[in-house]
Amino acid sequence: MTLEDRLQRLEALEDIRQLKHRYLNACDLKDVESIRDCFAEGEILIDYGPVGLFKDRDSFVGLFQEMACHDHVIDLHHGANPEIEVEGDKAFARWALYYFNINGDTGATRQLGGFYQDEYHFIDGLWKIVKTVFHAHSINQ
Repeated sequence: MTLEDRLQRLEALEDIRQLKHRYLNACDLKDVESIRDCFAEGEILIDYGPVGLFKDRDSFVGLFQEMACHDHVIDLHHGANPEIEVEGDKAFARWALYYFNINGDTGATRQLGGFYQDEYHFIDGLWKIVKTVFHAHSINQ
């Protein structure tokens, strides 16, 4: 692997980390335009199990707005332990997630732990999420 290849790989890894962190932070901040921008346009796959299965970014963002964009909903998404493999203009990653939710009106809390399996494509000079599947391994409500 040439020095240029190694540098491109390192840049891709960092860009993908930044993309996932931007997505998680946008969820907590209820920044729906930033959430939408993390995903590729057109047909994609977002499979969040009981939350829903979505084939495009706009249907997911619509549900997110409906469920999370309220002053009394406080979300904390913490993504960690990324394992990222870059293969040209595609990449695949596994991320651990710890999620904590507070309902400010009722005081109810929810905790969730699990893993994202993601696929990314390099589109028009930017990495975008084209597939994300979440598998929960612990839920406390």
